[in-house]
Amino acid sequence: MTQARTDSDYPGKDLGLPQSGSGSLASLGRRIGGLAIDWAAAYLIAATFFGSEALAIHLTFMAIHIVFIPTIGGSPGHRILGMRLHRTTGGWVGVWPPILRTVLLGLVIPAVIWQDGRGLHDVIPGTVLVRA
Repeated sequence: MTQARTDSDYPGKDLGLPQSGSGSLASLGRRIGGLAIDWAAAYLIAATFFGSEALAIHLTFMAIHIVFIPTIGGSPGHRILGMRLHRTTGGWVGVWPPILRTVLLGLVIPAVIWQDGRGLHDVIPGTVLVRA
């Protein structure tokens, strides 16, 4: 039996995030949109420099995340769609959590297993994707 969700129970509440607006948990639609933007950018870059080989596209996608998350707070797709990556404990996301997050995202399976409104690629490194 499923319990009805009340106003006091919402995605991100257990993480101390607001229910809506800036700082709230990013929606699945925004996440998928950001992912599509990043994959398109990776495809264009890889096709230009390395040909359209799957491994080159995948590694370019991962490089985009590893470079941009620590420097601008999210990948280009995240930022274009109004999202930022934060540590669940607060403060700058650092260098190693985005690297771990990107490796897990690159493996795909951790990204489709969800807990607390986040994929395991965010749970394991202690990050959360929020609305900017």
